[in-house]
Amino acid sequence: MTDPADSRVCWPDRAWHGAVTVTENVPMARDTYRVRFDSPELAARVRPGQFLMLRLAGLDDPLLGRPLALYDTVRDASGKPTGVDVVYLVMGKLTSRLRDYRAGQKLEVWGPLGNGFSLTPAEHLIMVAGGIGQTPFVALGARYLGKRGYGEAELSTPVGPLAKRVTLCYGARTRDYLAGLPDFETLGVDMRVSTDDGTAGHHGLVTAVLEKTLAETAGPCRIACCGPEPMLAAVSKIALARKIPCEVSLETPMACGIGICFSCVAKVKADTPEGWDYRRTCIEGPVFEAAELVF
Repeated sequence: MTDPADSRVCWPDRAWHGAVTVTENVPMARDTYRVRFDSPELAARVRPGQFLMLRLAGLDDPLLGRPLALYDTVRDASGKPTGVDVVYLVMGKLTSRLRDYRAGQKLEVWGPLGNGFSLTPAEHLIMVAGGIGQTPFVALGARYLGKRGYGEAELSTPVGPLAKRVTLCYGARTRDYLAGLPDFETLGVDMRVSTDDGTAGHHGLVTAVLEKTLAETAGPCRIACCGPEPMLAAVSKIALARKIPCEVSLETPMACGIGICFSCVAKVKADTPEGWDYRRTCIEGPVFEAAELVF
């Protein structure tokens, strides 16, 4: 029997690779920027939860690319996808240099890569983000609310909503790091914020906000989660205890993004003497069912 995964469009040999032109590179929050570039090929194919590998074109320092999740696609007046937005946190050499890029400069990009969110209908989708983990959720929220479609299969057909309600539980160290709130509000996403220092929203962990949201949720729901691994583990534990379907997007560092180097492996439950095995985050992930993972 053919593995259904063989029909996925995310295998590296099907990825687009080329130079793109930056059209915008703007600050969103403290040390957080949104870079936009023209690429009709990527914009037409990428789906919520997938990622791109990005390098600074013409430079070999840093040599390796960096994985950046889709934030959203850019469309022209007719609705045709023409470009891609990704959001990044300035942390190392590549992102420090990317911060200074201006319109007209070139990037090298390949993608879309990875396994996106499943887009299973639900009465209520609860998205849980920590740190820079909100980046995949503008596109996911837009798709669940039926605001726009993603991927070649949805380009020519109007899409309907997949959920009646979408909530984002978003935690950050301090209010200065909260990025993209207006984008979520424009979509109609119910926003629930927490900060470690209490400067915005709930004073404490985002898992407390999730627990409160679940207590107020009467009907069936799904959880999608992205952020630091301790937060993913905590959210997964909450979801499994309540028997709530939950998908998590791992932020595992990647060197190649195409499954060659095996530097991004994650532990998953398996029928082995140890009870687990490794899977490549860039190929089998970055989105996994929470019940599959070993934290």
